Amino acid sequence: MNDNVDMVAMNRESVEAELLRRNQELTELNEKLSMAQAQLLQSEKLASIGQLAAGVAHEINNPISFVFSNFGTLETYVDNLLRVLVRYEQAERFIADPGVLKDIAALREQVDLDFLQDDILVLMSESREGIDRVRKIVQDLKDFSRVDAHQEWQWADLHHGIDSTLNIVNNEVKYKADIVKEYGAIPEVECLPSQINQVIMNIVVNGAQAIDGPRGRITIRTGTVEDHVWIEIADNGSGIPPAIRSRIFDPFFTTKPIGTGTGLGLSLSYGIIQKHRGRIDVQSEEGAGTVFRIELPIRHVEDDDATEAQP
Repeated sequence: MNDNVDMVAMNRESVEAELLRRNQELTELNEKLSMAQAQLLQSEKLASIGQLAAGVAHEINNPISFVFSNFGTLETYVDNLLRVLVRYEQAERFIADPGVLKDIAALREQVDLDFLQDDILVLMSESREGIDRVRKIVQDLKDFSRVDAHQEWQWADLHHGIDSTLNIVNNEVKYKADIVKEYGAIPEVECLPSQINQVIMNIVVNGAQAIDGPRGRITIRTGTVEDHVWIEIADNGSGIPPAIRSRIFDPFFTTKPIGTGTGLGLSLSYGIIQKHRGRIDVQSEEGAGTVFRIELPIRHVEDDDATEAQP
């Protein structure tokens, strides 16, 4: 009788243990599904922002184009008018009427003609430079936000993508750090360019935010190793404490105050590099700075023929 009771108790404990294990597995699976859903929503959000930014850039580019064209014509007109004015100035000594000469002299003094002639050229030059900068920003915005239709892989100049991204995030970085570029000779890479741009943006902005105090420095280096290209982004910020270094690529992990970060930036970046069959590593010294190193295969390899990316 006691043996039967013991057997029933053991069976019940075994069933309870199995139920607890299954419940734990379901809980973990549910958490993973929630994280995957959040990442998907974030990816959709980024894609929507990219489409919106590309549309805005297109709309800005239209008026900028005709302003730029009109400005070129205006420069020609102003140049011709100044040439005529010079001829008139040369002809003043042939004017015999003292009254006319007096009126001209008074008008010249009133409008400060000499200053006007010099300043018009300066203003035209500065205005052309301003329009050129707006056109460059618009083009960089289009390059940065370009939606990779149907996830089509394409050959891209990574240096061009990095430059475009730095121009877009300039306002986030310019008050915190100087950007130093140490580009090596690298070939074009078969990739999803806008997603690589997103990775560069996340790491550069994080690097700028890690610099607290005196103006810092963010150095971007590139090079090749065998059939891969590498990108290093180094900052001299506060560094990452050893206790949390292994968690920085976890979804939702963030050291930022509540409401200032989603904790998905580096997690999404890690996923993008995995999709490219590359790898992303981090080295950091607390109080001295952090270096992210990205390696990407030069040629995209289909999933069936590729090995999994290593963390």
